[in-house]
Amino acid sequence: MLDAALLEIIDTAAGDLPVIVPLTAIDLRELAAHQFKERTPLLAPWLNSQDLAMIFAGRGIGKTHLALAIAMTVATGGRFAKWSAPRAAKVLYLDGELPGAVLQRRIAMHLPDIEPAPRFFRVFTPDLLPDGALLPDLSTRDGQRVIDQMIEPDTELVIIDNLSAWCRTGRENEAESWHPIATWILQLRRRGLAVLLIHHAGKGGQQRGTSKREDLLDVVIGLSRPKDYDPRQGAVFQLEFTKARNLQGDDAQSLELALVGDDT
Repeated sequence: MLDAALLEIIDTAAGDLPVIVPLTAIDLRELAAHQFKERTPLLAPWLNSQDLAMIFAGRGIGKTHLALAIAMTVATGGRFAKWSAPRAAKVLYLDGELPGAVLQRRIAMHLPDIEPAPRFFRVFTPDLLPDGALLPDLSTRDGQRVIDQMIEPDTELVIIDNLSAWCRTGRENEAESWHPIATWILQLRRRGLAVLLIHHAGKGGQQRGTSKREDLLDVVIGLSRPKDYDPRQGAVFQLEFTKARNLQGDDAQSLELALVGDDT
């Protein structure tokens, strides 16, 4: 007879094994009649439900300011730059590195006249961690489970700021290290969520690390300083869509934006 300790080990190991689910292909006529969940705009024209997107920039250019402005616009059904949210949608903003007091000030800078309804803009900051607790590592299944529990059923947009803080296992320039995160955000997509990743730019100006990250993304936005930038201008940057599957014409054109506040 197996003793209790051995049974516990077997149960634990079995719980870590992947569940094999049989897959089914459907006929063309069944596909035509199948009722998939409709994709709806969250921030027209470039961010829709189930989209996977990325904003990348060098340090201090303005990516967190932009991410917070986007989050607040989606949460309130407002307007930002030439983009608009047709309705308010629930947002979970995961900050991985700012002190809580700094995050408070930055969010206050982007509050519109009408604030988000309760629970439409939910934020996590590392300063909320219990003493001795570590920030979850989204490169691991355990870290992903922690965030899965934080996502309320009617959340529509998850913003991860930034990848370097939240994904700490593996090497950035290795495609293999990206696989666990890619698998997880694809699962979020299947649940109907849109995901916006905030990331650093490398020395060459492109997103830092493996280009494999961009393969499954619907939208990639790069931020850079204008050529005539003066530091006294604050957070002023050029925004360029380096990948946009569904954008054409004026919607895909670059923008110059100026945001009030300290460096990002």
